[in-house]
Amino acid sequence: MTTPYVTGDIPRIRPCVGVILAGGMATRYGGRPKGLSLVGGVRIIDRVAAALRPVTDDLLLVANDPGASSWLPGVRVERDVIEGGGALGGLHAALSHARGRDVIVVAWDMPFVTSALLASLRARGERGDADAVLPASDQSRRGLEPLCAWYAADCLPAVTKALEAGDRRVVAFHDAVRVLPMPYDRVQRFGDPTMLFANVNTPEELDRWARAIDADAGTPWAGITAIPAV
Repeated sequence: MTTPYVTGDIPRIRPCVGVILAGGMATRYGGRPKGLSLVGGVRIIDRVAAALRPVTDDLLLVANDPGASSWLPGVRVERDVIEGGGALGGLHAALSHARGRDVIVVAWDMPFVTSALLASLRARGERGDADAVLPASDQSRRGLEPLCAWYAADCLPAVTKALEAGDRRVVAFHDAVRVLPMPYDRVQRFGDPTMLFANVNTPEELDRWARAIDADAGTPWAGITAIPAV
């Protein structure tokens, strides 16, 4: 179900975990861990972590890759709780491992998400009249970005129920919770949505966004200007 969007940010009043979702087999990327690729000289995973850190209270990496423990030193790594759940399984893992806290999730192949957008999602969610706050997007066939969004801890039972019913759609639980879309015109305050929600699924897309960075050198798309690749 959806609820009307009311603008206005509020101070942080509930603990929130920033979760980087590194699921998927990356079949269109040759099976390689695409979040370790460089965009503008910075690994995508570092860009996402840099966007999440200032606006959350803790970081978590959800990944099933056996090498994931070395990707972000000092960041806790957890696997999916329900195997084969796809993106919804990743969200389930995020909420499960957040230990009763709200989450902001960002897919690890989204190099241009900004801290300002994520902070606004969190602030709006903490008003208490929504269980999920998702930005509107013309980049998604759903019209929303479920993998760049804030979710209340209370979403976990509904997500679990959907997975147990065999429904792996990332929006499968939406009818059971209060979903609040962030209007498109508000999303635009934080940047061009085409860039904000760009993801890297193929080597060709990586090259496209790398060239976009080169053409706009120095623009801190992800809230950072330079972090050495590690």
